Amino acid sequence: MLAARLRSQFGELDDMAIQAVSETTGMPEDYVRLAVRSVPHEDKSSLVDKIKGAFRAFDPDLRRYTMAAVLAGGCGLAVALSAAIRDTSGFVGTLALLAIVGSIWNSAVSKNLKVALLSGVLFGAVSFLSMTLFTFLVSLIPLVHVIGPPPIALILWIVGGAFFGTLGHSLFAANRQKLGFRDPAKERHELLKQLQDIQDRLRSDEKFVTFLSVDIVESTKIKNENDPLMVEFTFNEYHRYVQSIVERYGGNIHSTAGDGATCVFENPQMAFAAGRALLAGLFEFNSYRNKLNRHVEVRAGVHTGNAHVAGAITNVNFAHVIDVAAHMQKAAAPGGLVVSETTAKYVPGGIDAIAGERIIVHDFSAVLWRPKVKIEAKLVEAPGL
Repeated sequence: MLAARLRSQFGELDDMAIQAVSETTGMPEDYVRLAVRSVPHEDKSSLVDKIKGAFRAFDPDLRRYTMAAVLAGGCGLAVALSAAIRDTSGFVGTLALLAIVGSIWNSAVSKNLKVALLSGVLFGAVSFLSMTLFTFLVSLIPLVHVIGPPPIALILWIVGGAFFGTLGHSLFAANRQKLGFRDPAKERHELLKQLQDIQDRLRSDEKFVTFLSVDIVESTKIKNENDPLMVEFTFNEYHRYVQSIVERYGGNIHSTAGDGATCVFENPQMAFAAGRALLAGLFEFNSYRNKLNRHVEVRAGVHTGNAHVAGAITNVNFAHVIDVAAHMQKAAAPGGLVVSETTAKYVPGGIDAIAGERIIVHDFSAVLWRPKVKIEAKLVEAPGL
């Protein structure tokens, strides 16, 4: 959510924003980068912007090393080409000089002196190796005679790369403000303040909610064994039955999928009461509204937790509390209601007051509640009635 908010305000996140998110949330930077890349967002950027965004997604140190290697390859090619064609215009040599300047700048903006040193060393080594490689390839062309540098010069290139890399970093750090660049510490502090404001707004959207998940047992088998019209009628009546009980206890239907329903409540105690009433009232439903050749059995699960609510409470779509409620429902026996300990502590008397079997569902302690007496529809067929 932080990544989505920041992207909407500032576009693609840079290193400072990622570091600020890491410090604010307490998560490692690598995890934040992975989370940022996984957040879907509307992308209308050009190919260059996409490449730039992918490059920014790299670890900062890896970016410096990658850039050093790319510039080194270009520098080596330019030097070898200049010697091969005996460039008198100076154009190819200028390209090599620009690659060297780019390497110094790449080291100068590195995160610390160690990265700057290694970037310089990498540039010196790769540029020398690429120069000798291209010189060798050019020398294979007939009538072209090119003499490459002696192997011992590799040490000079590495030492030179390290020297100019560390020098560039030291000079840049000492003159950052004079060059018009902001202090990373101050910029990070400002980002932290913005992130704190965003988090405060996100927390203001959090609500303490309870979800009741309900499902018909063996619904697929029921549909296969009964007339489709009777199935449609009974299932429609079932959804009306669930909705009437949920609304009676102050809840709302959050979503439905086939024969299942997810209901949301602001009061945990009312959610538990609704689950009990729903199971206990199946006698009435099976007696008067069920047109199938078998009784409808239901299992349910209820769980309480915090969820990010943007607007109405029914707008919650992706929340851990919903998933846990669904797991509770799947763990319930036919005709039973699994109540998580998180919800049970809001019931008068707590979990001990809910008579039932203690179970563990996805590392959550819970209790399986069942009606004390299982009442079957059409209990007695009295003579003469």
